[in-house]
Amino acid sequence: MSVTDKLIQGRTGSWEIVMGLEIHAQVASKAKLFSGAAVGFGAGPNEQVSLVDAGFPGMLPTLNKHCVEQAVRTGLGLNAQINKRSQFDRKNYFYPDLPTGYQISQLYFPIVGEGVVEVEAEDGSFFNVGIERLHLEQDAGKLIHDLSPTESYVDLNRAGTALMEIVSRPDIRSPEEAVAYVKKIRTILIYLGTCDGDMEKGNLRADVNVSVCREGGYARFKETGDFSHLGTRCEIKNVNSFRFISQAINYEARRQIEILEDGGKVDQETRLYDPTAGETRSMRSKEEAMDYRYFPDPDLLPLELEQAWIDGIKADLPELPDAKRRRLMADYGLSQYDAVVLISEQAKADYFEAAAKGRDAKLVSNWVTNEVSARLAADGRDFSDNPLPAAHVAELVELIETNVISSKIAKEVFDHVWNGEGSPSEVVEKHGLKQVTDTGAIEKAIDDIIAANPDKAAAVAEKPQALGWFVGQVMKATGGKANPAAVNDILKAKLGL
Repeated sequence: MSVTDKLIQGRTGSWEIVMGLEIHAQVASKAKLFSGAAVGFGAGPNEQVSLVDAGFPGMLPTLNKHCVEQAVRTGLGLNAQINKRSQFDRKNYFYPDLPTGYQISQLYFPIVGEGVVEVEAEDGSFFNVGIERLHLEQDAGKLIHDLSPTESYVDLNRAGTALMEIVSRPDIRSPEEAVAYVKKIRTILIYLGTCDGDMEKGNLRADVNVSVCREGGYARFKETGDFSHLGTRCEIKNVNSFRFISQAINYEARRQIEILEDGGKVDQETRLYDPTAGETRSMRSKEEAMDYRYFPDPDLLPLELEQAWIDGIKADLPELPDAKRRRLMADYGLSQYDAVVLISEQAKADYFEAAAKGRDAKLVSNWVTNEVSARLAADGRDFSDNPLPAAHVAELVELIETNVISSKIAKEVFDHVWNGEGSPSEVVEKHGLKQVTDTGAIEKAIDDIIAANPDKAAAVAEKPQALGWFVGQVMKATGGKANPAAVNDILKAKLGL
């Protein structure tokens, strides 16, 4: 994507969008960050709350080692610096769903430092997004306002749940890039097993910091590191879908441009996106670190990690999306586009590899990313819940490769297989769908059609593209089971082409 593609035209000239994202990912863990209370979706209100989570006096936090391991694992997956010494701080603010009156987080010494993520853009190009930090923190509870006209209810099931906050550099330049970046982070986390990425349940959500500047401002910022070249940023909190991220950015950028072009000043603030109205609304003025009165948590010692322990986690990392993309292209001869589509889901890539052994990889890829993906989507399933064995796709492709069935008939076979009628070979036998390769039978069908249409046959010499009509008639006469290559060869010979 060129610089020109990233410009927004206003009444008074061109503007650039500059964004940094803070992704909040719930750590995949059975217990909370500082207590043994269970973590899970669907429990009744306040059924997963310990005395620590409820902020009872004298209750002391105990750090969950598994959550620390998951944060380190994520940092390694983001090609980021793992800080062997980190520290937990208290972020002080009052809200009814925060029983202690503070959140335990990391400000000054996060567990993960700088890294970089390579992201695929929609046009197939790549861009890098710098990671500034990843820190661990505990989630707050939840307020429920619609159970009573006069009271709000507090559910503390989420209170104390471990979150990883992944903070990017202001390297994102368009709504499309923002969506691609969040998708890439989500994919990496799922591959690593450190977050399930379920945005509907709020297990992954993004705060989007949006600012606008005049054309050329971002280039000057990159040259100098001086943030004054960028506009005042506004933070859009807790956006939990790709579509809403794109919509919120588009609206907010336009809102800021209109203010500036009218001679106004953008106030630094926190805003919420209302998807029903399609607009962002002011939530509160943007706080700075000093407003939260951060200080080291006196109940938690600094966290010190041994290099050998970090190395052990690194050695246990799975193959990550970028490495898998490169390997699928090298081992199976796939295009970059096909490889990117396959690695978007770990289960999809695994399914493809299971089906592609010894088969035409491109053909297998087409079936996996088109027919199989479409059927799963229609049934509201994903590849981790795929009822169709990969061996059935492999067998279907083998039947096409060996000319037992045509590509057209293969779709009919697939329908029967998907509906549980057996393997592709069993379906072909049961429904008599074998491709007609008997040239004698094909010749008879062709002779009959030519005899019935002498004028069309005579016209083919002057208009060779009319051959397609004859091919269609032969396929129709044979129920779509004639070998297309044989049909073409015999027709050309009979019609003198």
